[in-house]
Amino acid sequence: MTRHHSSKAGIRPNNSFSKALAAATLVSLAATAPYAAQAADLDAIKSKGTIRIAVANEIPYGYMDISGEAKGAGPDVAKHIVKELGIANIEWIPTSFSSLIPGLQANRFDMVAAEMAILPQRCQQVHFSNPNSSYGEGLLVAKGNPDDVHRYEDFADSDKKVAIMAGADQLEMFQALGVPADRMVTIANNADAISTVSTGRASAYAATSLTVSELAGKSDRVEAAENFSDPVVDGEPVRSWGGFTFSKDSESLRDAVNEQLAEFKKTDAWKEILTQYGFSAADLEGSFTKTAEDLCSG
Repeated sequence: MTRHHSSKAGIRPNNSFSKALAAATLVSLAATAPYAAQAADLDAIKSKGTIRIAVANEIPYGYMDISGEAKGAGPDVAKHIVKELGIANIEWIPTSFSSLIPGLQANRFDMVAAEMAILPQRCQQVHFSNPNSSYGEGLLVAKGNPDDVHRYEDFADSDKKVAIMAGADQLEMFQALGVPADRMVTIANNADAISTVSTGRASAYAATSLTVSELAGKSDRVEAAENFSDPVVDGEPVRSWGGFTFSKDSESLRDAVNEQLAEFKKTDAWKEILTQYGFSAADLEGSFTKTAEDLCSG
């Protein structure tokens, strides 16, 4: 995600979750410090017996639950892949969505399981696996949708403001649609979206449909915009494809993950993982329609 993303940083259900996240982050940073400068070579990871995987704490893509367990479409599939690769342990590292790519580049972790959208500009910075998922867009609005917004294009045709998350690819969508920068309100993470929309700071929060649905279920002050129409950019409805992410030095790890992912996507177990997190049959089918190479080439 927001894709990452939204997609996309963390939804924090309560204070206990926030404290657990903070504690987990401190432990993770301490644990990774001794080898933070090493690239994620597959043989070295196997020899070490531990792979470091980052999540952006965004439900349902990849997050840490209150007990400190990694959950979501990305982590659950990653657990299977890592086991098949013969790697004994996973060290989960929660961080903000905007820190995922810099963290890979600085080798603070070996892999990202956040269902980050595979985009050409990101492909210049990191390697992606082939898609694990696909997903569409949505708008979170105040209860009753008082500003009557139903499309991303609505913000190009009015003086209404839309909130987006720092680092998420909705920015590029709005730029392509001609929405001026002064109509976009940047927030740090998904947790701020409900207050931003319900207080009128923005008419809506733009994110993936799954993220919007998750947020709408957490407060009676907001809802998902009904009759939403996917944005159309360059004549095509926008759909995102999420994959696992690696540093540019980690081709062997990326290739091994791709091989295992291709096999796992043939199984009912893979389908069950994605559907339990809200992905539709169309989302699952859509994940097979593009490769990372297709998406990186634009």
